[in-house]
Amino acid sequence: MTYNNPAIRKAGMNEMIGKGHLQVQCFDASLGNPVPHVEVLVMSRENSYIIAQISTDSSGQTQEIILPAPPLEYSLAPGFPQPFSTYDVIVSREDFDTVFVEGVQVFPETTAIQKINLRQRKYFYETSRSLFIPYPVLWGNFPPKTPESAVKELPPSSGFVVLPEPVIPETIIVHDGVPTNSSAANYYVPFKDYIKNVASSEIYCTWPNNTIRANILAILSFTLNRVYTEWYRNKGFDFTITSSTAYDQAFSYGRTIFEEIAYVVDEIFTTYITKPNIRQPLLAQYCDGQRVTCPDWLSQWGSKGLGEQGYSPIDILRYYYGSDVYLSEAQKNDGEVL
Repeated sequence: MTYNNPAIRKAGMNEMIGKGHLQVQCFDASLGNPVPHVEVLVMSRENSYIIAQISTDSSGQTQEIILPAPPLEYSLAPGFPQPFSTYDVIVSREDFDTVFVEGVQVFPETTAIQKINLRQRKYFYETSRSLFIPYPVLWGNFPPKTPESAVKELPPSSGFVVLPEPVIPETIIVHDGVPTNSSAANYYVPFKDYIKNVASSEIYCTWPNNTIRANILAILSFTLNRVYTEWYRNKGFDFTITSSTAYDQAFSYGRTIFEEIAYVVDEIFTTYITKPNIRQPLLAQYCDGQRVTCPDWLSQWGSKGLGEQGYSPIDILRYYYGSDVYLSEAQKNDGEVL
């Protein structure tokens, strides 16, 4: 691995006092196998100086690259400057397409994971393509969630069949836009990858672990409510959920995820929030709690404060959704696309 330290100084990054880590993972899009010997360039977004140059190993992964990042406190309260640094990443190997990823986000004292699926050139005509990673919701400009009932009326027996109990599908279909945008892409996304993507889009990975867990439980419950009630399919659509924050949760195809969030998702992905005497996961709606306030919903910034005070994940959830909520487990349904 090589570093261009003068480039870091020229890019103005010597003013950053934090350090974060980035690992790039490359896989064959057709076979799912790791791709070794991929050249990875990490560049400043300000002026395209090369900060690091490295190759993937036999497992398709780079070593963790240490990169400048803002001070940790920027992500611990609203109103601070941008709490993450952004980089551009180029990956290339002559028998695969070259992928340019813009806006990879790195937080201090954490590890960002950028997974990239490469297409073999013998199967595709294009030799290069780009991915853009939007800002997280807490920093970007996203429409607020339109309120809905947290408990849905189940469809009549003449409609789609409602599952006897909540299950975890292997894959869900994410519509990349508002429901009525028929030209938006549908992505088939492994369930855990979807939850990791949403959580990395919605909250900061530097927050207390109990806060991260509470927010992921809300994201899981919201998603499983859409799955269980077949919300969009019963409206005539061919997808499970959308990427629009006005309707559902933030999702960005190919976005950077964070190791701290990934660990929690892998541990609790079958768990959801519910209430007594209902068959379905709670549609656990939430907002940032600063630019948008939402009584009876989880406040993301508020949950961060509760986590710092020592609240457990379930206590955080009960603070917002009511003292009667509890956690339940869903069964895995391997092979299903819902």
